[in-house]
Amino acid sequence: MPPARSVRSLTPERLTSRGPIPRHVAIIMDGNGRWAARRGVPRLWGHRAGRKAVREAIRGALDLGVEILTLYTFSTENWARPRREVQGLMRFLVRTLREEVEELDQNGVRLQIIGRLQDLAPEVREVLDEAVERLAGNRRLRLVLALSYSGRAELVDAVRGVVAEARRPGAAAVDEKLIERHLYTAGLPDPDLLIRTSGEMRLSNFLLWQVAYTELWVTALLWPDFRRRHFFQAVEDFQGRERRFGRHG
Repeated sequence: MPPARSVRSLTPERLTSRGPIPRHVAIIMDGNGRWAARRGVPRLWGHRAGRKAVREAIRGALDLGVEILTLYTFSTENWARPRREVQGLMRFLVRTLREEVEELDQNGVRLQIIGRLQDLAPEVREVLDEAVERLAGNRRLRLVLALSYSGRAELVDAVRGVVAEARRPGAAAVDEKLIERHLYTAGLPDPDLLIRTSGEMRLSNFLLWQVAYTELWVTALLWPDFRRRHFFQAVEDFQGRERRFGRHG
């Protein structure tokens, strides 16, 4: 866990001049429920408060020239939450996309959705599709939302695709590249940096294949309290790491 210290002095100019910027940053946005519980308000209020943190993370990525930002938005396990909360989350997602798509477009953000999208209601998928199409021509930042996502489910779906391909005449040998072509993230580089809020030291079934050599950065902050300066702090810490990729100790 990063040490507590002032991060107000961090600027995009300082960070881009001192070291490499991660090409792909992924975030496990955890702590909305606890944030609400500490304030004695409904859980959905915590999710609404987390909207500002999402905006801050996107702007931080844009400031630093990060190419891809992947956000763990809704897991397959989240479907087991109370029905009212799930319905509220879906309504909030739809409203947020409709309200934010203009700013995303102005900032050159492209949208991609990964996960078992067939689990989503048709009206939710329609709004997602509209936003993806609206932002398709942008190239400054690719924003990837993991919705109805599970790392294990992704691997199961990938294996199904590999098996189907392997049955074809002249099929290629099964190797890592073949598996990667059947992942939801096919064509994307693996994350360089994974940020997790709320202090929990686990992956929570997120990008299990892709984070094999990803640098991890965990903060005790709850997600609604996450700001651009914390994004910068994570990147600064990343810049001080020596990435070995298992080559030496």
